[in-house]
Amino acid sequence: MAVKRAKTRATSKSAGATPGPARRGTRGAATPAAKKVAKPAASRTARKSAKKTAKKTATTVTRKVVKKPAQPTLQEIVLHALADMKAIDVKALDVRGLTDFTDTMVVASGTSDRHVKSIADRVVQRCKEAGFRPYGMEGESDGEWVLVDLHDVVLHVMLPRTRQFYALEKLWETGGATA
Repeated sequence: MAVKRAKTRATSKSAGATPGPARRGTRGAATPAAKKVAKPAASRTARKSAKKTAKKTATTVTRKVVKKPAQPTLQEIVLHALADMKAIDVKALDVRGLTDFTDTMVVASGTSDRHVKSIADRVVQRCKEAGFRPYGMEGESDGEWVLVDLHDVVLHVMLPRTRQFYALEKLWETGGATA
């Protein structure tokens, strides 16, 4: 008997029952969901590639361009270290056309032999922190004149009386010509 009722229900629904306001929501009725156009199902590989493309475009859109700060040059590092240590009368001489063992010669003075040593030590420390290794350092035991060879920059830190006696600025500014 239960089988007979199920058959009659199935035939009555599909046999010509007219959709109307009372039968809304049944099969074949004009519901808002039925009005949507059915999209063809995409293949699995097509969906994966669409996801990858969406991820790539999303990451390129959201990436921020972060500029790295320009790394200071060796000469700038030396001059900043000299300014930090309050070196006196700092002069940077461009000697590219005069000699081939260095590009820049920096001459500075300190107030005492201890100050001269500490200036030279601080310059070496800052250069090492920035990744520049000094080739040599001379005169730190006496403290009257400390020479630091940084290859592209040669630093002379002297006491004022030693600097006045040797007058390196005049020698290198004129190109070694004597009058």
